[in-house]
Amino acid sequence: MSTLICGSVAYDTIMVFQDQFKRHILPEQIHMLSVSFLVPEMRREFGGCAGNIAYSLKLLGGDPLVMATVGSDFGPYAQRLDALGISRAYLRELPEQYTAQCFVTTDLDDNQIAAFHPGAMGLAHLNRLEQVSEKPVLAIIGPDSKQAMIERAEQLAAAGIPFIFDLGQAFPLFDGDELRHMIELATYLAANDYEAEIITQRTGLSLEAIAAQLKALIVTRGAEGAHIYADGVMHEIPPVKAAAVLDPTGCGDAFRAGLLYGIANGWDWPSTGRLGSLLGSMKIAQRGAQNHSFTQASIATDYQAAFGMPWPQA
Repeated sequence: MSTLICGSVAYDTIMVFQDQFKRHILPEQIHMLSVSFLVPEMRREFGGCAGNIAYSLKLLGGDPLVMATVGSDFGPYAQRLDALGISRAYLRELPEQYTAQCFVTTDLDDNQIAAFHPGAMGLAHLNRLEQVSEKPVLAIIGPDSKQAMIERAEQLAAAGIPFIFDLGQAFPLFDGDELRHMIELATYLAANDYEAEIITQRTGLSLEAIAAQLKALIVTRGAEGAHIYADGVMHEIPPVKAAAVLDPTGCGDAFRAGLLYGIANGWDWPSTGRLGSLLGSMKIAQRGAQNHSFTQASIATDYQAAFGMPWPQA
């Protein structure tokens, strides 16, 4: 069963500030902000929401099809995808562009300040759904260029392919009318608690009203787990205590891989949410968005250990 993953494929440059941002950003001086953070730790990782989701979904045994635009510097990432067995059939290389680049600074409270250069991602609308030769059973639209996100939602809805709309870091691009349009097209909506608040403010809709238009609304809440609104019920998804808290980058993407796997395999919502929660805890214990690892056998064992129940069946 193939899952189409639309969104960014990017390089992440991740830096760690060995202090707290709040000690250096004064709210009363925000109108003339000028700060510099010393970051002795820096590394470059493979990332982008689509790449991160595909990585975890592949580990679970899924068949991710990544649709994205990349640049002339994509070579190392291409080699990695080949080694992982992740298809590059729907990655369009634009030689005059750079692959998208994200520069993230994280403090000791796991707060993040990020700068993102879209590069080739800005032309993601050049990809079209009709280019996909096999019909996926499910899709997700992650942060991408605004035009690509809207067009892909319309294409998937017209083709009758259920999909998750994941606004993510693209929320500044959408006004209330556009968000309402995307909700009308989507099958599922995933957001963290901050993004969910932005969506309610801009649309004027409550979470319950949004959920009523969807098969499910998934709101992740970091260390507090998640809420899944479906069929008139709010499912409380428990957090999983991580072995270590090293890097939150990509935790939401790992959670979404769990959502895709659970939905595609016909799991109920509590089971699906628990898998997402488990994957998020595994990711945060590793630096980088694609350095956690597990086998299909070990994840089933970890699931039972975390929740006291066996690996779900369809």
